[in-house]
Amino acid sequence: MTEILTPRLLLRRWSDDDLAPMAEINADPEVMRWIGDGSVRDPEQTADAVERYEEEWDEEGFGIFAVELLGSGELIGFAGLSVPDFLPEVLPAVEIGWRLGRPYWGQGYASEAAHAVLEFALQDRGLDRVIAITHTGNHASENVIRKLGMVPERETSHPVFGLPLNVYAIDLTEYQA
Repeated sequence: MTEILTPRLLLRRWSDDDLAPMAEINADPEVMRWIGDGSVRDPEQTADAVERYEEEWDEEGFGIFAVELLGSGELIGFAGLSVPDFLPEVLPAVEIGWRLGRPYWGQGYASEAAHAVLEFALQDRGLDRVIAITHTGNHASENVIRKLGMVPERETSHPVFGLPLNVYAIDLTEYQA
């Protein structure tokens, strides 16, 4: 299954039409504040990232979904699963993540998409554990993580940027959708 319907969202594979709206999301400094070193991404970097997301689908059988609003078909960001190669100390692991455009914050879309991704991880992909990694102080993501039932696992720092990170985990054999 590479499409998931929730009450308000469609999580699906990427298309060329998604590049411009995703590039706009990635160009917003407030959206990118808690990603990597906080740098915005240009359209070429966004296209490269989407290409990597699609490659991960082919290689791993899971990946990052494009997230659109059911009512309008508008791309609002992404949510999905990836291997967090940037943080070798947690490997082997599968990470859940999301990024939404600022107009879609505070409406429960991230939690709705993330819950659907966890169900996908357990029911469709048979994963038994998923982690989430956040920058320390990213309270909005930490709220979503708590709603997912994830618990703190460790504190560490980004190996390249030195920024403090928190790692959370959930045992999907105990996950209650």
